[in-house]
Amino acid sequence: MALVAVFAETEPVNAQDTSARASIMQVSLDGPVGPASADHIISAIDQATESNSQLLIIQLNTPGGLDAAMRNMVSEILASRVPVVTWVSPSGARAASAGTYILMASHVAAMSNATNVGSSTPVSASGPGEDLDDKIINDAAAYLAGLAELRGRNVDWARQTVTDAANINATEALQLGVIDLIADDQQQLLAQLDGLNIETEAGQVTLNTQGAAVETIDTNWRYDFLSIITNPNIAYILLMVGVYGLILEFYNPGGGIAGTIGIISLLVGAYALQLLPISYAGLALIVIGIAMMAFEVITPTFGVAGVGGVIAFAIGSVMLMDTNDPAWQISLSLVAAVTVSTGALVVFVLGAALKARHAKVTTGVEAMTGELAVAREDFETRGHVQLHGEIWQAVSRTPVRKGDQLHIDHVDGLTLHVSAAQSAPNDSHSNQH
Repeated sequence: MALVAVFAETEPVNAQDTSARASIMQVSLDGPVGPASADHIISAIDQATESNSQLLIIQLNTPGGLDAAMRNMVSEILASRVPVVTWVSPSGARAASAGTYILMASHVAAMSNATNVGSSTPVSASGPGEDLDDKIINDAAAYLAGLAELRGRNVDWARQTVTDAANINATEALQLGVIDLIADDQQQLLAQLDGLNIETEAGQVTLNTQGAAVETIDTNWRYDFLSIITNPNIAYILLMVGVYGLILEFYNPGGGIAGTIGIISLLVGAYALQLLPISYAGLALIVIGIAMMAFEVITPTFGVAGVGGVIAFAIGSVMLMDTNDPAWQISLSLVAAVTVSTGALVVFVLGAALKARHAKVTTGVEAMTGELAVAREDFETRGHVQLHGEIWQAVSRTPVRKGDQLHIDHVDGLTLHVSAAQSAPNDSHSNQH
C-alpha cells in the first residue's frame, strides 16, 4: 500500500521536520470535473507547494466530467511534491466516473460513510463502431489500473469499474483495497493520517497532522470566470453574440460598437470552446449554415440555400459539444431560439443592408443627378442655374432661355451639366427668389 514506509535514496522527512511546516491546506471540488475545477485544483496544488504545506486535502463530490480536465488534474497529483489526500465527503457524496481516477491517483484515498465510488466507463460522442468503443474502454481501463497499481490499490476492481461500470460504497471500497481509510469528519481524517509515511516526488514524508491547523483554499475570480464562460450554453451564446455583432457592423459600418462587442465575444467564446470538447464538424456546419443564409439574401435561390442554411446551423449547434455527458450539452430550447433568431437576423439585416446599398443616393452631390434646375439667364453654352436656393454654374449643349427647367445629367465638381427637361412649365419662375 502507498501508506507503508518505503526506503529511498532521499532521506525521509521526520515528524519534527513536518511539525515546522505550514498549515494543512484543503480545497473542495463539488460538481462536474471541467476546465474551471481542474484549474482550481491545479492552482491549489501549486499553492500548497509554494507555501511548503505538509498536506493538501481535496474534498471531492463529483458525478464525473471531461476526460481532458481529469487527466490534467491526475498528472498534477502524480507530480506533486506535497502529499495529496482525496476525501469523498460529506455523506451522500460520490466519486463517480472522472472522480474515481482522481481518487485513485491520490497519495491517500479516503471516503466518508454513505458515499460511493465507481461507474467509470468513459462517455464519448465518437462515431458508432465496436472496435472504436473497445479502444476507448481498454485505454481507460489500462489508465485506471495503472493508477491503482502505482498506489498499491485493487487493480482488478479498477478494471471492472471501467468495463462493467462497477460502483461500491465506502465500506466495500475499504474491504476491497480500493481506498485507504474511512473518515466521517475532518478530525477523524487528520487523526488517521497522523504518523503515516507517504512517498512523493520529493521523497518520503512522515505526516504530523494531529491537531494541525487546516487552511481552506477558496475559489477566486479566475475560477468564477472560467466557470461562467465554459458553461456550454454561455460559450454558445458568446459565439452567437460575436456573429450578431459582426452582422450588425456590416449593416451599419463605421459605428464600431457592434463590431467591438462582436469581436470581444467571439474571442472569449473561442477561448471557452478550446477548453471544451467541441466537434469541429459541428462548428463547421454552423459557419456553413450562416454562409448559406447570407448567400440566400445576396443571390436569391428561391429559399433552397436559406432553408439549407437553417438546417445546417441547427444540426451544427446540436453537434457542437463532442460528448454525451448531460452536464456539457447545449440546451435544445436555446439551440431552437438561436437558430430562428440567427435566420431572421441574417435575412432582415443583410437584406436591408443590400437594399440600402442599391438604393438611390438622397444626399450629397450625387443626389443632384436627375433633378431639375431653373435657368437664371439666357445662355448658349455656359450660364447660371438655381437649385434648392443655390446658384450653380451650368453647361448645356443647346441654347437656354431664362426660366427654363433643365435636367441635371451629371455633376463635374462645381459645374452642372444640364439638358432641356421634357417639359418646362411657365410657372417655374416660382422657384426663383
